[in-house]
Amino acid sequence: MHAIATAADTATDLAGWLRLQHLPGVGPVAARALLARFGLPPQIFATSFEALREVVPASVARAIVQPPKPVANSQLALTLQWLERPGNAVLTLADAAYPPLLLEIADPPLLLYVRGRAELLSRPGVAIIGSRNASAQGMQNAAAFAQALSAAGLTIISGLALGIDTHAHEGGLRGEGATVAVIGTGADLVYPRRNLDLAQRIAEQGCIVSEYALGLPAMPGNFPRRNRLISGLARGVLVIEAAAQSGSLITARLAGEQGRDVYALPGSIHATLAKGCHALIKQGAKLVESADDVLQELQWLGGIPSAPAAVEDETPLLAALGHDPLDADTLAARSGLAMGVLMAELLALELAGRVERLPGGLFQRCK
Repeated sequence: MHAIATAADTATDLAGWLRLQHLPGVGPVAARALLARFGLPPQIFATSFEALREVVPASVARAIVQPPKPVANSQLALTLQWLERPGNAVLTLADAAYPPLLLEIADPPLLLYVRGRAELLSRPGVAIIGSRNASAQGMQNAAAFAQALSAAGLTIISGLALGIDTHAHEGGLRGEGATVAVIGTGADLVYPRRNLDLAQRIAEQGCIVSEYALGLPAMPGNFPRRNRLISGLARGVLVIEAAAQSGSLITARLAGEQGRDVYALPGSIHATLAKGCHALIKQGAKLVESADDVLQELQWLGGIPSAPAAVEDETPLLAALGHDPLDADTLAARSGLAMGVLMAELLALELAGRVERLPGGLFQRCK
């Protein structure tokens, strides 16, 4: 078995944890109360109905004293088979390797299913989150911040979604801090499928973690719930781009409730994807413009390697565009270019990665 040497090493012990996980009406809070009162799962299932009733409702106590349900037995067989594969592990609340920061949150999971380097879960990390429909500039920022913070030794934590999450993981893999993906399905599945290759590289070089039972497919309610683990594992949460109503803002709120720092990258006042970050800054999130700002807020020693200054290749059209989104008519008036010439130059800049075409006929500088 390739699991970490823990209380879940034997089939008997793992069976008890899985049975507790699958009890109807028992979530992380109730399970933790039972563990605190009666000890490990074998002691809980050996406890009388009357004693259990002092901690949980009668319906839950009744379920505990009943024989194991078939779902728990089938999950045991599936999990033991999964643990035979190199790099797979199950951590329980009783394990010394369980991430200490997760023990600080109100409802830590009973079990964590881990693929890859489980030790990354206990190392200092920063969560980087944002929109799935991110701009090209936002994705570049996510990768650059993640790479710099990972190079400084911080683990990059995100949720394996498209957009900002994807580029944060990519940047994290390029530094020594690596990356952790907290997913909303069973650890044996990958969602979205477009990130299958990325997930494989994370499992090999970083870590994938889930609280959900093996085989559980993507379900809408699971992703907001897993967000508490993204923030819970991190010392701080950086929001790169987020609309005014965004799941990233839920994660940022959870981070604040968990006592984690929240950082936000500002953007143009005209950009929809900057609205959420600006709202966070108004509410007290720390405005950051560089990875070094994050490191200073964290009081992380050592700083980041200095990168060579970029050579600014400013063209008259880029100067006219500035740093806010503009439509072609306004840009033509500013630059004095005929529309045909303007569109040709914009296309060249777009192909060079210097300009991004936004919805609504707008153009924005990328670099």
